[in-house]
Amino acid sequence: MTSGPVLVPILGDQLSHALSSLADRDPADTVVLMMEVAEETTYVRHHKAKIVLILSAMRHFAAELRARGWTVDYVALDDPASTGSFTGELARAVARHGARGVQVTEPGEWRVRQAMDGWRDTLGVRVRILPDTRFLCPLPDFFAWAGARRELRMEYFYRDMRRRTGLLMEGDKPAGGRWNFDAENRGAAEPGLVPPLVPGFEPDAITQEVITLVEQRCAGHFGSLDRFAWPVTAAQAETALEAFLTERLPLFGRYQDAMLTGQDTLYHSLISPALNLGLLDPLAICRRAEAEWLAGRVPIEAAEGFIRQIIGWREYIRGMYWLEMPGLAEANHLEATRPLPEFWWTGETPMRCLAEAVRTTRDNAYAHHIQRLMVLGNFALLAGIRPQEVSDWFLAVYADACEWVELPNVAGMALHADGGRLASKPYAASGAYIDRMSDYCGSCRYKVKQKTGPDACPFNALYWHFLARNEARLAGNARLFQPYATWRKMSADKQAEYLASAEAFLTTLEPARPGWAR
Repeated sequence: MTSGPVLVPILGDQLSHALSSLADRDPADTVVLMMEVAEETTYVRHHKAKIVLILSAMRHFAAELRARGWTVDYVALDDPASTGSFTGELARAVARHGARGVQVTEPGEWRVRQAMDGWRDTLGVRVRILPDTRFLCPLPDFFAWAGARRELRMEYFYRDMRRRTGLLMEGDKPAGGRWNFDAENRGAAEPGLVPPLVPGFEPDAITQEVITLVEQRCAGHFGSLDRFAWPVTAAQAETALEAFLTERLPLFGRYQDAMLTGQDTLYHSLISPALNLGLLDPLAICRRAEAEWLAGRVPIEAAEGFIRQIIGWREYIRGMYWLEMPGLAEANHLEATRPLPEFWWTGETPMRCLAEAVRTTRDNAYAHHIQRLMVLGNFALLAGIRPQEVSDWFLAVYADACEWVELPNVAGMALHADGGRLASKPYAASGAYIDRMSDYCGSCRYKVKQKTGPDACPFNALYWHFLARNEARLAGNARLFQPYATWRKMSADKQAEYLASAEAFLTTLEPARPGWAR
């Protein structure tokens, strides 16, 4: 038995000083291993800004650990001796340090957990895998909650999380007399609305070094680094959070579903990348938002809507990911087979809403949740694009896209590929929804009021085409009773007109060139 140190690998989304794998360790008897490996930058061809964000945040966190007295063994992406994988680098580090054991916090992704489970057999030392205590609902608790229910709806999980945390509670009752204030959070953005600027962070020497490295090694990846300004340290993330709480949270609820040309961020928080990397603590964030409401500076619908995204949706999505894997990765309940269109990468489409969503994604590695769900996701659902290609795209292009959060949102919520395990109905909508919530349609080459024909908004005919081709699978869904009743009341000629218009549009979609995502 070796008498060497314990090796503590810290992954790129585990940048928290309170990490469970560090909690009981003595710096004098520990080596922290941090690894930039080629496999993680290329298993999908991630947006350049996403790679820069993770690598820069890792390097800054390593410096903080060293300043706190930890020994850090850091393997850079361009290390010529690197094996390019977590398993290979861990094996090298065990040998390099004569480690007597490995202690690690469980990963966020299924494929990495499979690799970790294999370490016990291959490394020749004791491997201890600890729960990720940064999440508020331990996975065994979520599995117990899910096992006791026939329908796994987020709303009921969210109520349990409110009770568990005490957030926005008055005794055993919800503050304001309601659990959910979503009805107040559906305002469209008025033309000319100018929200406060989101603080950006000028790349320092560490980040500049990473930018140069990524431009060299990942030149063919999607996205631009010209506007890189994401927070890469906990201190910067705290600055970004404070600006959101004081300047944008008061109107966050009202405009959270709105879309406005050229206004890429509106009143959204943009803290999810920092939160998913571990630079912010979820419960602390929610306590801060609650305090803003208690102080009278924020309406309850804004505070509740924001808190629901974190303790409700975020925790629920994570639980559903681990509950449904590995099958979720290949789920395709609606048997969608169309390849991803080329314009999802280029943005070259006359459909203004989609062009805007791709543009902000390319420029910022960001688009807000309605652009993702009701523009991009809705189009993919209606057009019948293969879920695995859509999921790969979402995982590649967004700065906050970890598979545990991206895959259930895309396959489950947006594409209904899981057959309704996560969402009670497909999130399908015609052009009228986009017109109501945005200013995109007024400057689009297509006419949103026109239902069929070459000048009609494609969403209109695609909506009915989607319902018609999936009638055998979806007609029994109670929440789709009215749309199907409307469809059946149409004349045969009108139905044929919708279907022909949709088919004519679908024939114009050019498949993406091979190799964009993987």
